[in-house]
Amino acid sequence: MRIGIDAMGGDYAPKEIVRGAVEALARLPGAELVLFGDQDAINVELDRLGSPSGSISIVHTAQVIGMNEVPVEAVKQKKDASMCRAAQMAGDHEIDAVISAGNTGAFAVVSQLRMRLLKGVSRPGIAVVIPSFTGPITLCDAGANLAPKPYHMVEYGIMASGYARHILKVDRPRVGLLSVGEENAKGTTLVKQAHEQMLACEAINFVGNVEGRDLFRGGCDVVICDGFVGNITLKLAEGLSEGLMKTIAKEIALASPELAAKFDPVVKRVWANHDYAEYGGAPLLGVDGVCIICHGRSDHVAIRNAVRVAAEYIERELNAIISADLMGGPRPQVLSV
Repeated sequence: MRIGIDAMGGDYAPKEIVRGAVEALARLPGAELVLFGDQDAINVELDRLGSPSGSISIVHTAQVIGMNEVPVEAVKQKKDASMCRAAQMAGDHEIDAVISAGNTGAFAVVSQLRMRLLKGVSRPGIAVVIPSFTGPITLCDAGANLAPKPYHMVEYGIMASGYARHILKVDRPRVGLLSVGEENAKGTTLVKQAHEQMLACEAINFVGNVEGRDLFRGGCDVVICDGFVGNITLKLAEGLSEGLMKTIAKEIALASPELAAKFDPVVKRVWANHDYAEYGGAPLLGVDGVCIICHGRSDHVAIRNAVRVAAEYIERELNAIISADLMGGPRPQVLSV
């Protein structure tokens, strides 16, 4: 398999991106990684790491899309940007997957344009894994579609269920719809209509509305929402998790340095279980290819795990499974919107 990586995307590019790629390759015998970006800068990092085993090739690009650029305009103006060239090669089936920690909006736009959509998908969604106290929760959408229609959310439920089932190994994932109350009558017009359509969809193990606090209580395995709410929820969870762990470590250290030394392995273990980097990025579900979107602050661990997730996605033929699930059973009531 050939996996493409945008070596220039992210806060720590290209150093951490290249390091993560090299580490991933050591764990994927037979795989080939294609790094997109400034060839000289990438070679500096490869030389610093020594001669990595396996196969790494470089596609030189002269442009980079910055984090603060307007996605659609940047994609149009910078066709030779690292993520654009990577998405183009994925669309041409020259590589099997593409990974980037760069501008999320631009990466989602160019992936849709170059890879197109799977049959049966009207809008793709970003599926993120949120660590909870009872296991990982798959949330979709986390920012690809800020104003979806109800039937888009039904598609998210089907696609995210497939991801949770085949990548996270959750048997018959329970799907909840994020709302302001568990009652069917609560929520916006979008949520109410989505609830009705998800309830009628046999391809989803729908358990009804869930509230924000339910994400960490284990009431469901998949949470569906619009991209605006999903992105805010994701970043709130990340900030709360990081802040809570730092506060606990600080308070233990203040109470007793000896106690802090004893608890340090425990704190590190708990943090590892709730660290976004361990889950390897978020797939853009619904595109006709494999697109893994990484956090802008991704380090080598996150990139290494993103390559692992991309390889699993390819090996398990998740897109074929998603297409079959989407095309089977009753379709959402699109005309009611």
